[in-house]
Amino acid sequence: MSEVVFLALWLVFIMFGLIPEGQGCILQRFPEKDWEDNPFPQGIELFCQPSGWQLFPERLPPTYFVAALTDINSERHYCACFTFWEEVDNTQVGAANEADEDEDAGIVQPSQLYAPKSLVLVSRLDHPEAFKNCLGLIYAVHIDGLGVPLETLIGNLLTCLIPIAGGSQVKDLEEGALRTITLGAGDRQVIQTPIDNSLPVSGSSTAQLFRQLGIVNVLYLFCAALTEHKILFLSSSYHRLTEACRALLAIMFPLKYSFTYVPILPGKLLEVLSTPTPFIIGVSSFFRSETQELLDVIIADLDGGTVTIPECVHISLLPEPLLHQMQKSLSMVLDPELELADHAFPPVSTQPSSPKIQDKEIRAVFLRLFAQLFQGYRWCLHIIRIHPEPAIRFHKAAFLGQRALAEDDFLMKVLDGMAFAGFVSERGPPFRTKDLFDELIAHGVERICQEEGDPQKGMSHIKELAEQLFKNENPYPTVTVHKVQRPTEGSHLRPHQALFPHLDEVTVQLFIDHAAAKQKAAPLAVRAEVKCTVPSGPPLGGNGNVLANSARRQEVVRNCITYIFENKMLEAKKLLPAVLRALKGRAARLCLTQELNQHVLQNRAVLDDEQFDCIVRMMNCTLQDCSVMDEHGIAAALLPLVTAFCRKLGAGITQFAYSCVQDHMVWTNMQFWEGMFYGDVQNHIRALYVDEDEQLSPPQAVRGGRSALEIASEERRLWPTLSKEKQQELVQKEESTVFSQAIHYANRMSYLLLPLDSSKSRLLRGSALGDAESVSNSYVTNSIAGSMAESYDTESGFEDSENSDVASSVVRFITRFVDKVCNESGVTKDHLKALHTMIPDIVQMHIETLDAVHRESKRLPPIQKPKLLRPVLLAGEELVMEGMRVHLISDGREEATGAMGGPPLLPAEGAIFLTSYRLIFKGTPSDPLVGEQVVTRSFPIASLTKEKKISVSIPMDQFIQEGLQLRSSTFQLMKIAFDEEVASDTVEAFRKHVHKLRYPQHVHGTFAFTVGRSCKMAPEHKHKDENRYLKTLSKSLVKSAKKTIGWQFIARKKDSPSAWETEGNPQSQVYEDEISVSEEAEPASLTLSSTIKSADRQTMSNVVERACCRDYQRLGLGTLSSSLSRSKNEPFRISTVNRMYTVCRSYPGLLIVPQSIPDSTIQRISRCYRQNRFPVVCWKNSRTKAVLLRSGGLHGKGVVGFFKSPNAPGPGPSQADSTSLEQEKYLQAIVGSTPSYSEAGGRNTLGGFASARASSSGRNRVDRTADRAAPRRWGSIRSGGRPSTYDPDRGTGPPRKEPLQANGGPAEVPFVRQQKARLYIIGDKSQLKVPGRPDSFQQWEVIPIEAFDVRHVKASFKKLMKACVPGSSFSEANTTFYRCLEESEWMRLVLQVSVLVAELLDLGSSVMVSLEDGWDITTQVASLVQLLSDRHYRTFDGFRLLVEKEWLSFGHRFGHRGARTLAGQSGGFAPIFLQFLDCVHQIHLQFPTEFEFSQYYLKFLAYHYASNRFRTFLLDSDYERIELGAMYEEKGERKSQQACKSVWDYMERLNKKTPVFFNYTYAPEDGEVLKPYSYISNLKLWDFYVEETLSEGPPYDWEPTRGRAERVEVEERPRRAAPRSRRKVVRPCYDNLHRAVPDAIAKLLQDLQCLEAELGQAPDRWKDTWDKIKAAHRTEMNSPPMYSDLGRWRRSHGAYLQERVAASSIELTLDGEGGVARAPSGGAMGRPGSGTLYSQFRSTESENRSFEGILFKKGALLKPWKPRWFVLDKTKHQLRYYETRQDKECKGVIDLAEVESVMPGAPSMGAPKGVEEQAFFDVKTSKRVYNFCARNSVQAQLWMDNVQNCLSDA
Repeated sequence: MSEVVFLALWLVFIMFGLIPEGQGCILQRFPEKDWEDNPFPQGIELFCQPSGWQLFPERLPPTYFVAALTDINSERHYCACFTFWEEVDNTQVGAANEADEDEDAGIVQPSQLYAPKSLVLVSRLDHPEAFKNCLGLIYAVHIDGLGVPLETLIGNLLTCLIPIAGGSQVKDLEEGALRTITLGAGDRQVIQTPIDNSLPVSGSSTAQLFRQLGIVNVLYLFCAALTEHKILFLSSSYHRLTEACRALLAIMFPLKYSFTYVPILPGKLLEVLSTPTPFIIGVSSFFRSETQELLDVIIADLDGGTVTIPECVHISLLPEPLLHQMQKSLSMVLDPELELADHAFPPVSTQPSSPKIQDKEIRAVFLRLFAQLFQGYRWCLHIIRIHPEPAIRFHKAAFLGQRALAEDDFLMKVLDGMAFAGFVSERGPPFRTKDLFDELIAHGVERICQEEGDPQKGMSHIKELAEQLFKNENPYPTVTVHKVQRPTEGSHLRPHQALFPHLDEVTVQLFIDHAAAKQKAAPLAVRAEVKCTVPSGPPLGGNGNVLANSARRQEVVRNCITYIFENKMLEAKKLLPAVLRALKGRAARLCLTQELNQHVLQNRAVLDDEQFDCIVRMMNCTLQDCSVMDEHGIAAALLPLVTAFCRKLGAGITQFAYSCVQDHMVWTNMQFWEGMFYGDVQNHIRALYVDEDEQLSPPQAVRGGRSALEIASEERRLWPTLSKEKQQELVQKEESTVFSQAIHYANRMSYLLLPLDSSKSRLLRGSALGDAESVSNSYVTNSIAGSMAESYDTESGFEDSENSDVASSVVRFITRFVDKVCNESGVTKDHLKALHTMIPDIVQMHIETLDAVHRESKRLPPIQKPKLLRPVLLAGEELVMEGMRVHLISDGREEATGAMGGPPLLPAEGAIFLTSYRLIFKGTPSDPLVGEQVVTRSFPIASLTKEKKISVSIPMDQFIQEGLQLRSSTFQLMKIAFDEEVASDTVEAFRKHVHKLRYPQHVHGTFAFTVGRSCKMAPEHKHKDENRYLKTLSKSLVKSAKKTIGWQFIARKKDSPSAWETEGNPQSQVYEDEISVSEEAEPASLTLSSTIKSADRQTMSNVVERACCRDYQRLGLGTLSSSLSRSKNEPFRISTVNRMYTVCRSYPGLLIVPQSIPDSTIQRISRCYRQNRFPVVCWKNSRTKAVLLRSGGLHGKGVVGFFKSPNAPGPGPSQADSTSLEQEKYLQAIVGSTPSYSEAGGRNTLGGFASARASSSGRNRVDRTADRAAPRRWGSIRSGGRPSTYDPDRGTGPPRKEPLQANGGPAEVPFVRQQKARLYIIGDKSQLKVPGRPDSFQQWEVIPIEAFDVRHVKASFKKLMKACVPGSSFSEANTTFYRCLEESEWMRLVLQVSVLVAELLDLGSSVMVSLEDGWDITTQVASLVQLLSDRHYRTFDGFRLLVEKEWLSFGHRFGHRGARTLAGQSGGFAPIFLQFLDCVHQIHLQFPTEFEFSQYYLKFLAYHYASNRFRTFLLDSDYERIELGAMYEEKGERKSQQACKSVWDYMERLNKKTPVFFNYTYAPEDGEVLKPYSYISNLKLWDFYVEETLSEGPPYDWEPTRGRAERVEVEERPRRAAPRSRRKVVRPCYDNLHRAVPDAIAKLLQDLQCLEAELGQAPDRWKDTWDKIKAAHRTEMNSPPMYSDLGRWRRSHGAYLQERVAASSIELTLDGEGGVARAPSGGAMGRPGSGTLYSQFRSTESENRSFEGILFKKGALLKPWKPRWFVLDKTKHQLRYYETRQDKECKGVIDLAEVESVMPGAPSMGAPKGVEEQAFFDVKTSKRVYNFCARNSVQAQLWMDNVQNCLSDA
């Protein structure tokens, strides 16, 4: 029966409380007692005035709104609040305020105050219009003085009975469907109850919500509510808040919101917004400011029409194409004119529907959406109990798998939410009343799918659904008679109004008692609800597309299984690799389970060893690609099979397949076991009733084909007709079924969870088996991946292992499973207690069985495993741990897996070696079809940034116990799985060694210091003794510093200027090569040379050299004289104020400062800057004389900032003004030291860049005379946004009048500015404090920028690494490679700021870079500016000098940023230097001819910057290097055989041997300032981040890679007897492309060296050969293309120049100097007469040289073997030979017409030694036999083939 309730449960009168003031108090309440089933809601007075109770100076009009309150039982009450204002007696107010008289003495009180009074109607029903009419009538009777007692009105109101639902179902039409009520004041109104109460009543609230917020915003809120986010509505109208919340709940139907729901939240309860649980809450806009600090709340402003989503909140949106369809359908409903807006003749009737109809149309759109989302959900319901009450569970994995939506994040969250749990509980029972949604699911889904392509049909369906929704709310829409008295217009403004009277409680109670007695005597009869079987709708059938085009794979699987069971193992093993590949597909996996089922007889299938191994391997391969939740049911289908297939190990000992397939995450997922259990219970319950029906009526056995839900529906229909005994019998049978299945699954779970070797925990370690709190709430939390994911972002990257007892973990896991399923299935406590007793016994019994199986399995012959390959180590590199057998698993990079073509190199099986320097994996691919290629992956142990445990699932013959993922800052990633032969303690020892080597206690423990010493040594404890000499030196320097002000001079032995000095500045030779740092000394001062030893003086001389004084001398900075007198002509001087590193420990000892600033001032100024890094000069423009300065940022405002200084206390408050003044003087000294460089057209400032767009034609333009004086290359054209503000996204730059650039730059816009600042200060945007007073004369100008700090760089680097070296493939559509790369924001700002500074310096303004602490971003910008502006720094020596000066001497914190030691572990890795190298790479790409070094040079530095192989980048400053003795090597150490301690020395030696670092296209232009483009479209991803060489590992450690190449060549020589093709297959991810396919010049140089070596000549250095070639070309060609002014064309062609221009220019010359064979030349070949050495070969003979090279020829009798230059001429049919390659006279000719045969020969007496036997061959002619010897067998075979081809052609 439909429930009938009172329209109003309570009527409450609430007034403003004077004591205590500001709170509402209840005057009267009717009825005074609580109802039995409904207690009175507490705190109702807070909701009447949500903004707080307060008095007003004027009477306000009455207000009305409805608030919703939810009690503890989740019952919702609707509180209709009608508020009006009454006069307050001032005497009462004065008495109440006597206590506050003193405080409010100055406030003038108004003459009259008005207090609010509220009439509140509390009801369980939601009829807001009826409530407003009733409360308004009571107010009208009172205000207008109508002659009706208020008690009568209230009594009639409280006795109105209304059915909750019924509509047209009510029998009595007058009292039911059209329920008419009257309060006794001549009023009459009709209340229509909805037909179906399950459908929400929305009125027009939904349409109003869409009008307020729009389609997109409402869809965001809709998705947020379904995925359980916090939603907050803001509005100044309480009514709109209620309506918006009501609308949001309405469009969520059929789901019901289960969390906090408060449409109107009082201000005193705002702390509720901090709750961690989701909510939908409305708050007045009055409290907007208090909601701004909510970081995880989505705020919807109804008044402004905006939705604000915090950055930390990610909302999963509807999947496509549903989202697009929703937006289109909603647009057609809300704006039907949109589609016809462009029609020439639109239809007449295109107006939108009325608000109420439009509301229902919107809800119909969302109903269709839910029907599409939940279609087929009833086919995934498991009914586990029918009696006494249905118990139903939803199989989420099956639903997602059959709908192919397992990857959909939105639907996954919806199905995991509490709203869907309530949906299943409410709509799961098969026998209940149906509603509109049930009909739509059953019969409307197919129609929706058919109408997807036809919007008009879709709108027709939407209107049909809207009509039904409207009819449900308004069963009789035509009957809307309301006769309710309204108060007189303006009655609330009457000056004298009577107060609302006190009512008689007895009279009202009599009305209530009379109505209750009448209802009890004659209850209102309504029609009973009609229950029926709920239709399930069309079944899910998503297998058609999945199983298509897979017949061949299934056939392979069937054939292999047939061969196995027919014992044709040879045939089966041939098919096994193909089967393992086929099992990657879902169809083949399903086929495997079906085929294996056919070979199971009586639940058992006994196999022999080979059969068992093959079946287990296929099972493992099938399970490895199954997800944790097993959405396709593969693991569920295999579960009974793993307990059926077995093999006999001995007498009474049987091993089942489950002991070999345990290493898969699906077995540890609680929800998998629940789904399996519920499915089996449903089958047994169904069989229980099917069998009974067959026994009762055999002819009706066809009923056995019904589904379980249909059977349950029928049983529920018959349940009331059964006797008590029969009912009890059915209940007991069902409980026994559940109990038996619980025992069965306890055994099954013990099978799969207990490992074969119980001493190993494997899956149990770190998994969810030991977690007592996380049970089946989500799929991830119960997996190993989930437990490991929490520690992924920790900085240290190392985890502690967890040991747990296997048996107890399994017992706890099974016990939790049994508790959950038995409680949900209604099992009695006695049965549950019995199960708890059985589980430990079951587990223990199974452990004893497995022990016997484990003992016998050890006796089986071991599986054949590949031989472990040992790596080649560096000199001084030692093994810390021998190789452990592991499997290298594929990660997110698809090149090595064969997914992008080529053989699958991964997974590979081999060993991992831990050395004192590297982590090395070396092995072979696991796929037997790939071949015997060696797979190598390694990286320096010092570059390890992350180590974590991972779950492993790969198809192998043996067990894999656990895995590790190791990530390196050199962009390498190793995912390894340890073999079963590797013990757990060995793995733990490996991890500890890795941690110890990665983070040594001290820098002396790094490889650069320990190389050559045994790894077992602990160098840390010798630290004190080793540094005794340095401490003595430091003490002597400190003593001398106390006695003297400075040095007299430091003389350095003269030497000839180096190449970079003469190249960078020819005028530098005029200076004396003698440096004197001028400092005024006291008469009694002692010189440095008199206080330190000669060895110490040598060290200090090195300090001076390291201070880059030679570079300062080249630039013309500093005082260069041998006297102590200060040269006043020099604007700058070299100061020794920091000689003892007391002013700033991170600065070098010698600094360039203005000549006029004394050292005492510098010491005070330094305290104002962060880390005492005061401004110093680091570079000077030779043309404009502008200088580049660098410093740390200024301290924050106030005196507190000065205490940050580590070396000296900050100045007191009294010193603040003087310090600021000295700062100003310092800047003025810098400005004064810079000559004014003015353009011909006037002075310009950076502030003028912003006014470019506003400049008119009448203004003055900037003259381009200075621009023409200094040629520049433009790569970035910028226009600013505000004066003196640099926008990093748009850029700022000087003016140009050039058209749009062809390669990405916009056209430049001229600007006008009257003045130009002489000094620009680049500072942090947050640090707008300018030192000193404002500069009214434009002497300096601050450019604030928003630079990234180290935290941003760390975060950006992590994103970059995850994009370039992902741990797994990108699964989500919005996480593609390019999207992740863009989101990293790597190198976003540095290059732009550097180009800006370079432009300013080139225009004549000095620039001071003052960012952060002065050692990160500042260093990047200062280095890049010098690189762009000075061509010297783009050479080998110059770039080294730049890095040593700006990065090493000026104290970039390499040790701290690289986390070199244990102390820096928590800081993490911040690759500031790597970011700088990437910027250099970008510039190199755009200007390939401006750099002497190659791209490989930058990669080499990037690799060894993090490798710790060299000492160069280990420490933070020169101070630390001097203190630790690591700044310079002793001469004896340099001659040792150990590895170089400096990366520069190593690269210099390597550069002398090979041109790998050299850029052949190097052709710089004098005075050129590079201006690269910095737009994102012009930047290229550095291939250093993504390239990989699996054949040999990273190609940056030359000794191992070269050793390997030489051994491979030696090993391949014996195999070259047979003819081999010269074709070479090169794979990008495997081979080293630069070695396999070298460029033309490098190849010719290599061939030239090989030829010289074979001839026994001492090979020339490649650089000498290259210089000879360039010299020859310079003399012969006036304007060669290699050295011509290529301008913009060279950059646009980029790398093309490097491959074509240089190669074509020297190809002939190299060939002429001894190349083995002519390289093919294209159209870019140089001119024919371009080589003097090749002029003799201009005859026609040179055109007929088909093949040529050196061969040893045996002379006539008693003559020796001699090398000759042989030429095979196909045209003349001759084989000629010459004395040398340059010889013009032929020494002999062999006529090929006389040749009879060409055959392999044998060495004879006097043959060349050291040549393999296959290198000899004979040519037999009709006259004699010629004996020849080639370099090797390959060359011999080539000669034989070519001669034979000539004979065949003849």
